[in-house]
Amino acid sequence: MSGADEKLPRTVLPATRIVAVIIIPFLAGAVFLLFGFPRRSGELFAWQIDPPLTAYLLASAYVGGIWFFVRVARERRWHRVRHGFPAVTVFAGALLVSTLTHLDKFSSNIFFFTWLALYATTPFAVALLAWLQRGDDDGLPDPVDTRVPRSLRGGVIVVGTLALLTGAILFVAPQLVIPVWAWTITPLTAQVVGTVLSLTGVVAWGMLRDDRWSAFRILFQSQLISLAAIVASLVVAHGDLLWDRPAAYGFVALVGCAVIGYGALTIAMERRARRGIGR
Repeated sequence: MSGADEKLPRTVLPATRIVAVIIIPFLAGAVFLLFGFPRRSGELFAWQIDPPLTAYLLASAYVGGIWFFVRVARERRWHRVRHGFPAVTVFAGALLVSTLTHLDKFSSNIFFFTWLALYATTPFAVALLAWLQRGDDDGLPDPVDTRVPRSLRGGVIVVGTLALLTGAILFVAPQLVIPVWAWTITPLTAQVVGTVLSLTGVVAWGMLRDDRWSAFRILFQSQLISLAAIVASLVVAHGDLLWDRPAAYGFVALVGCAVIGYGALTIAMERRARRGIGR
């Protein structure tokens, strides 16, 4: 790494690293409980989540979050992780709103109070850190980098916008979606599913003003890890899908297309970066 890369305006602040390190164990614990004991989430998590597929979907988002925050804790250049912070702020903020509007659905146990403390602080802490680091991106690419072509960015933005709109409908008007969704959901779990879908959309919108692959590499890795966990969840909990509803086939197809599309884009961008194409 060159001396220029060591300059403060390009670094991740120590406070940002500390917050990332604090968040990781909570995510890891949630992943263990939701994947390991989904049918006991009422006593071992913040509330009873039925069917297990919803618990798995939330855990899958946390799996990608673990990878993201591990990289935040280790990265030096802020621009490599900056576009994840708006997504985390929206995700955590939406879950806080869902919690406060459905308090009667939650268990009165230590796991709920931990959940509440986490989501009462995380969106504000992450937003504050992003604001503090707002000038810590010089706009330059990495030494090994490439520009994401406009056509590919456009495709990602379209897909992300569709995911964000779907998530918004699930969050704002869950009763409209509950009768046709791919598996059984309640107003609370509809909002949780919508919040998970929002992650893709908020990340995608970052490409409107930034075409450096290095600014999205870690985020695409996180999303692919989450998608892999969702695929595994669909295999394990395929019985939770309501196959008499077209949405079940649509959801499975959407996940498959996302895995192929995001995987192919990641491979293509890595090859372009190594060859120095489009810098």
